[in-house]
Amino acid sequence: MTEIALAVVSGLIVGIIFSAVKLPLPAPPVLPGIMGIVGVYLGGVAYTSIIEKFFS
Repeated sequence: MTEIALAVVSGLIVGIIFSAVKLPLPAPPVLPGIMGIVGVYLGGVAYTSIIEKFFS
């Protein structure tokens, strides 16, 4: 839970700084960004599952 809170706080700080300096936000569009994160997570889970199933 602490990691989530730290990630949100650091994201807010970065967002404020980038907006203050008038730079585009360093984030992808909302839905594609979320789907990218989900894809990376599922890929990691699939890799672990494949390794455990076939190589252990």
